Amino acid sequence: MRVAGVMSGTSLDGIDVAVTDIHGKRVETLAFETVPYPKAVRDAILGVSNTATTTAAIARLGFDLGRRYARAIAGTCRRAKIAEASLELVGCHGQTIYHEGGVATLQVGEAAVIAEELGVPVVSDFRPRDIAAGGQGAPLVPFVDCRLFGNDGAERVALNIGGIANVTATRTGLAFDTGPGNMVIDALAGAATGGRQRFDRDGHLAAQGTVHRGLLDELLADPYYKRKPPKSAGREQYGREFVARLTATGLPVRDLIATATALTAATIAGGVKRFVPRATEVIVSGGGLHNTRLMAQLAAFLDGTRLCPSSDYGIHPDAKEAIAFALLAHETWHRRPASVPAATGARHAVILGKITYP
Repeated sequence: MRVAGVMSGTSLDGIDVAVTDIHGKRVETLAFETVPYPKAVRDAILGVSNTATTTAAIARLGFDLGRRYARAIAGTCRRAKIAEASLELVGCHGQTIYHEGGVATLQVGEAAVIAEELGVPVVSDFRPRDIAAGGQGAPLVPFVDCRLFGNDGAERVALNIGGIANVTATRTGLAFDTGPGNMVIDALAGAATGGRQRFDRDGHLAAQGTVHRGLLDELLADPYYKRKPPKSAGREQYGREFVARLTATGLPVRDLIATATALTAATIAGGVKRFVPRATEVIVSGGGLHNTRLMAQLAAFLDGTRLCPSSDYGIHPDAKEAIAFALLAHETWHRRPASVPAATGARHAVILGKITYP
């Protein structure tokens, strides 16, 4: 079955599109690309995320993103010379603007617009069904991580470093958000460069600063990091209020970037060591993989544990989450549960998402 997966994460980099062919448990990625958000769209998303805003702004953004998702899928197919008519299904996560694990969640990006423009059924709104069953509504990718990386029963960790960092123990399905990924670093990089950079390319800004041990220790004292899974995090914990707390210290912004980078590495490593202590390999995907300073610090914290990119397993590191929602949509279409109660804390596994027909 040919399925397009669409993911736009908390880093707000843009729209990730993966076109896949799914044959049983085998997944072939035919095309992948990221369509960047224009600044005005990124600002609009930030304007309705974790803040009081009007229902009109949220509704309009949802329809606008639906059109952008549809055009991103069509453009990806066109540039990869894949016939748009060959698509049979779309799995679209949507853009998260609010997530309170176990209580409520909201992703926008109108599926009806995608179905109308592409003439293809769309699976969307994946998280609410898990929350209805008593789960956190996140993480949802563990089902895919276990399928892609856990077939031989070895204890590995699949790590995705997006805006938030999350891990999956591929043998047991235990999964959780470890804490911040790129989100805090990205916000500080924008502040350090007057908005010229939206992320710390290769960790250069962090390399120009010094880790503030006192501040790092204070941040690491947050009880979230020791709390047992299931647990999830988002912009509500690591968004503008968290960044404001850092800047209020008066430390040089490059020192803050260095400290935030160390925080991401330390909390990922701490999560792995505390909850998946027998893991011998960590398989990394997501934008954080490209931050060489972050990866070097993570390797130091995880001394003795092999780090490798997901490309070693044939999965494009930047495409993994888009591929995941193609696979999750495929399971929904076939009326099969794809949530992992060990990861979300739900009472039972559920069929995720809602189907919109063209």
